[in-house]
Amino acid sequence: MKGVSDLELRRLADLSDDELAEAYAPRGEPWLRVNFVSTVDGAAQGSDGLSGTINNDADKRVFDALRTRADCLVVGAGTLRAEEYDVPRVPLVVVSRSADLPPTLRDAPRGRILMATVGSSDGLAAAREALGEDNVLVLGDDEIDLAGLKAELAARGWTEQLCEGGPSLFADMLAAGVVDELCWTVVPVLTGGDAVRMATGADVDVALRPVLLLEQDGTLLGRWLVE
Repeated sequence: MKGVSDLELRRLADLSDDELAEAYAPRGEPWLRVNFVSTVDGAAQGSDGLSGTINNDADKRVFDALRTRADCLVVGAGTLRAEEYDVPRVPLVVVSRSADLPPTLRDAPRGRILMATVGSSDGLAAAREALGEDNVLVLGDDEIDLAGLKAELAARGWTEQLCEGGPSLFADMLAAGVVDELCWTVVPVLTGGDAVRMATGADVDVALRPVLLLEQDGTLLGRWLVE
């Protein structure tokens, strides 16, 4: 096992866009990374319940670099609704046991949005009508098989998979053992209160190993590999 002595420390401003992309190259295939931003005291959202109110220019640069690298995005339906996602450049996989498609995605071109859901979902027929049967992945009867989801996306050629939350999906992915990497931005603010953390719900005990730490104006941006 490699130790913390292998941690690479760099200034974000010193990296070109190509160097930044290379700094986040995956360590294998398929590779599922999860990207989050939080305050120093662990809040994964601002006072309005959205992550956008705590991110900054440094976080946005890495966020964009990870999206540029990704073959697909995997996001929980609740996060998509709360953050009012637009249709991204890469295919977006909506994870929802209810198979409920967020309103901002309903007019997306066919094939740009996939639904990962379960056979018992009341919304299954509507999702198939809206997205096309090939774009609705039924992965279990009552609970979504997240290992099956990772494998199904890899079978489509999407080996670099990026998850942007939310916290309950992240915890479920950790519990399922499918996460390879956490990309974590820590913005230099404290918010207090009872804001949601990055992972909520499932109890997990997952060891991480830091391999990269970038800094810009007090913001820390790191890569943590799951052991």
